[in-house]
Amino acid sequence: MTQLIPGGNTPLPHGPVSLRVSGPFDLSALITDDTGKVTGDGDFVFYNQPSAPGARLHDGGLTVDPARLRPGASRVTLVVSPATPGTPLGRLPAPGLSVTGGGQSVLARFTPPRPTRETVLLLAEIYRRGGGWKLRALGQGYADGLAGIARDFGVDVLDESDGSTAGADSDPLAALVGSGRARSGAPPVTVDPRLTAAARSHAAAMAAQGHLGAEGADGLSVFQRVTGNGYAYLGIAEQLVSGPRTPAEFLEYCLGEADAGRPLRDPTLTAVGLAHAVDSRSSTTYWTALWASPFSTAGLARTAAEVVALTNAERASAGLPPLADDLLLGAAAQAHSADMVARDFYAHISPEGSRPWDRAAAAGCAHRGIGENIACGQRSPAEVVRGWMDSPGHRANILDPGFTHIGIGFVGGGRAGTYWTQLFGLSG
Repeated sequence: MTQLIPGGNTPLPHGPVSLRVSGPFDLSALITDDTGKVTGDGDFVFYNQPSAPGARLHDGGLTVDPARLRPGASRVTLVVSPATPGTPLGRLPAPGLSVTGGGQSVLARFTPPRPTRETVLLLAEIYRRGGGWKLRALGQGYADGLAGIARDFGVDVLDESDGSTAGADSDPLAALVGSGRARSGAPPVTVDPRLTAAARSHAAAMAAQGHLGAEGADGLSVFQRVTGNGYAYLGIAEQLVSGPRTPAEFLEYCLGEADAGRPLRDPTLTAVGLAHAVDSRSSTTYWTALWASPFSTAGLARTAAEVVALTNAERASAGLPPLADDLLLGAAAQAHSADMVARDFYAHISPEGSRPWDRAAAAGCAHRGIGENIACGQRSPAEVVRGWMDSPGHRANILDPGFTHIGIGFVGGGRAGTYWTQLFGLSG
């Protein structure tokens, strides 16, 4: 076993080798020829594009099989960045590299001097020398993130000066989407690591199944992955796509299809997470893009108020008086939406048997009569009210002349993504 210092090198045996890094880091790799430049985006291997001929990211490591690299490839550079984007490497332990061969014996180790303000590090490279391959320790840091490295190696990424503020400093795919957002006239979005983590796990789940779907083999929906990563939202839109092979092709698909491109153009969706994974059996690429508007108390109040206004507009069209917004009914409705998300059910009767009037009474309501509408999956107040009005039973509640008060509940998450409750009361 060889202990390397910066600039040191050691020969590698024939066959694949595995490079692993200890600590809270993400790995990526750049495949280049003798010019030191990539030939295209396919030579940039990172979490959204985890494999290329002869190189594959997996379980915190990179496996390289030099004999299987694309024609003309003569170098693979290992890049290390913090698992939490934007964190200076100086706040983290130095990334320790271990290199193993096919027999799992350790061939070399390298721990670079601890970086300071740098946010990404060229840790090591595998390069061709004569008829064989060698490993060289590097330890070269960059302060401007993966985008700076990508530019130096010839990857086509957009600068923030192009108006691409959606994570251009950390993810070429996000940079492209930011550019597409600008081209469609929508305001910039922020790349959120929690949405990215959810997108990454869902893309991997689809690739493992070999087909598109909002739910993986583990039983989790894409929305449950979002909330499971700690992201609370008021609005959500998912793009689940298979086929495009590169970030540019994915973007063109989004811009070229009216329905597919709607989230890209929606100004109310201000955060995004993007990822893709490849089905190793079919080589099909599966993409997940998650667009969201984050939760806020004020935003929830606006959502509820819009549902009330739209409901009263329907009553006005039928010649009925408006319903008064009732805080206690609202509290009971909100609790029921939250309960449906938390316990993964969709019904007027809760798992222990409580009914709408039981929940209203528990919230302190003194109304003589109670009615309830519920819905799931609708993405806006207009969509949910229209859905209720198109359903005879729900429409009857909205247009019941006896009801005088209303409360609204909304929670994002769960199997369907959104859960709505509309609780009506008849004053005494």
